[in-house]
Amino acid sequence: MNNNNGLALITPRITPVLDPFFRPAVLANRVFRDQVRTTSNPVPVRLALEQADGSVFHFQTEIFAEEHPEAAGNFIYIERMVKFLLWSRGGFRIYIDGSKAVGEALQKYYREVPNGKFDSEIIGSKIYDRPIEVVITKDIPAARTNTTPLGRHLDGCRIGFDLGGSDRKVAAIVNGQAVYSEEVVWDPYFQKDPQYHYQGIMDSLKSAAKHLPRVDAIGGSAAGVYVNNRVKVASLFRGIAADVFDKEVKDMFLRIQKEWNGIPLEVVNDGEVTALAGSISLKQNGVLGISLGTSTAGGYVTMEGNITSWLNELAFMPIDYNPAAPTDEWSGDYGCGVQYFSQQAVGRLMAVAGIEAEQGLPLPEKLKVVQSLMYKEDYRASKIYQTIGTYLGYAIAHYADFYDLKNVLILGRVTSGPGGELIISGAKEVLNLEFPELAARIAFHIPNEKDKRHGQAVAAASLPKIK
Repeated sequence: MNNNNGLALITPRITPVLDPFFRPAVLANRVFRDQVRTTSNPVPVRLALEQADGSVFHFQTEIFAEEHPEAAGNFIYIERMVKFLLWSRGGFRIYIDGSKAVGEALQKYYREVPNGKFDSEIIGSKIYDRPIEVVITKDIPAARTNTTPLGRHLDGCRIGFDLGGSDRKVAAIVNGQAVYSEEVVWDPYFQKDPQYHYQGIMDSLKSAAKHLPRVDAIGGSAAGVYVNNRVKVASLFRGIAADVFDKEVKDMFLRIQKEWNGIPLEVVNDGEVTALAGSISLKQNGVLGISLGTSTAGGYVTMEGNITSWLNELAFMPIDYNPAAPTDEWSGDYGCGVQYFSQQAVGRLMAVAGIEAEQGLPLPEKLKVVQSLMYKEDYRASKIYQTIGTYLGYAIAHYADFYDLKNVLILGRVTSGPGGELIISGAKEVLNLEFPELAARIAFHIPNEKDKRHGQAVAAASLPKIK
């Protein structure tokens, strides 16, 4: 497959050993742009994404003139790029200047096509409380951000917490040092009563508070999307009915803040806090954190050392432009990160590698099978990790077109054991051969055990600024 609705797809110089039909987004985009620049009249396209607080993020590119023979690829090039921008930056209103035809096709896509309707419902309606809107205009609003950078505030007595799917962690922090930490097993996913979550979080906070002379601020990380401390989309609450979610969950952390006398409190996505923790530990900025676990989580620390209001939902960002690529079971879209950097990727590649698994075996157990085979130096398991590593190399080059990167932090269950090193070596091989300028600039890191235990809590605690 070397064409996607008129967009030329490029065969990579390093083919994933278990996926010969992988067609990297980064190669298609770069070749498209190079071809457009060789024409006599390339058409500039300006894009802008607006968030509910008025923040506006800009991006600029070029496409073929409508009369050009290759213009058929204009829409899929822009649509895939907008998809990436939506799930990386976020926003409910998309401005486009430069092509009325592409703008009208985008309007129809988000209104009528299932994949576009999914993005409109989740990003638009659930996260920003309104469906996605595409505005065709030459009067694009100026770029601006209304958010205050979070993190690195270590003064005073603070509580940091991290809410996972199987346990919740909490730590008491005094001037940046953990004086107490606790890990409690819980089972939040399918609880129907939000009081279970509320009481569990409050119990952890009270436990940490006993070890502090006072509590000046509270910071937390959790899987999901949080905007201004309001829960928008989160797997931790997947068992709760929609009407109960709206009534009891959306403002749960605002109620918790009120219970703690209104002290500064910030809750953000766990991927953001992981990236911040890595940045603090490495003493470096420009960090993209990628967690290969049940799904694919991400977080980004800017070159200035801050986390932002961006979504950074790597699971939904397309990295493979082959229209026959694996589809995400939730959104139904093809080529998105979750099928390449998670337990789902391992489970999908097992059969291709010739590894048989018991029918109905859960994905975490399939991962354990592959990891055990890795310890036995089984070549079939090695091929799985080599394939993921190749995917990762091309994905990082794609991310680098949208993020200012110097460091990539790799973590998550899939990276445990010797397979993790194979993933990183595979990614490095791709960068060295295809993108030497990135290979010279980007460093890979795996967090150590101390950072895993305490780094997340300290970073979470540092989110709010004490007034």
